[in-house]
Amino acid sequence: MSGTDKTQEPVTGGPAIVLVQPQLGQNIGTAARAMWNCGLTDLRLVRPREGWPNDWAVKAASGADIVIEAARVFDSTADAIADLTQVYAATARRRDMIQEILTPRAAAAQMRAQSAAGARIGVLFGPERAGLTNDDMALADRIIEAPLNPAYKSLNLAQAVLLVAYEWYQAGAATPDRQVVQGVTGPASKADLMGLFEHLEGELDACGFLRVREKRPSMVRNIRNIFQRAGLMEQEVKTLRGIITCLTTRRHRD
Repeated sequence: MSGTDKTQEPVTGGPAIVLVQPQLGQNIGTAARAMWNCGLTDLRLVRPREGWPNDWAVKAASGADIVIEAARVFDSTADAIADLTQVYAATARRRDMIQEILTPRAAAAQMRAQSAAGARIGVLFGPERAGLTNDDMALADRIIEAPLNPAYKSLNLAQAVLLVAYEWYQAGAATPDRQVVQGVTGPASKADLMGLFEHLEGELDACGFLRVREKRPSMVRNIRNIFQRAGLMEQEVKTLRGIITCLTTRRHRD
């Protein structure tokens, strides 16, 4: 459908869309087009297979230049979401992890409320062939799963992005009134949480809690999910790190 009207004031902003290891430039371009349809402008790419910039992405974007030109490339998913405070993972594959699963519509309403309260939000999308890895999904606070034909839930990258972006756009008129409480620190960023995880996991390795090598990856993911669900504030992360330091200081001295 043709619907370009440059006389209209564009909608911009919205959550960051993070494409993890996208395989084709064309798919990045069509995803950017879906974003711009819904007023999303923050595109982040994690190790795109065909490199960046990409001429095929520009062509496939069909005029969504504002999205393509501002796209940023990162070496890892953790780097791409470091400044965010709430992260969702879009997937059709449920993994063996305890995480809240939302429809795109429910997720959009929640993201709107969080955004109004000052949160910095992002949505992860995995490679076209295999989707997100367990480690990438463990970085997310919640899962987005579209209620589609149970026998065939396969979507291409642009379709998946459009589903989430469209629901975000539609939820705009119903954004609840929210205010950040004055005098209280803001939500912890992903960088803050990664620092906490590395600190805690280092001490757990040192005391032998994570000594079983085969079980370590799943144990680490489960521990991280506990803290992801808690919605920690910046000051709470600092407090937890202080507790870890206090509890381990005597052991290090001994």
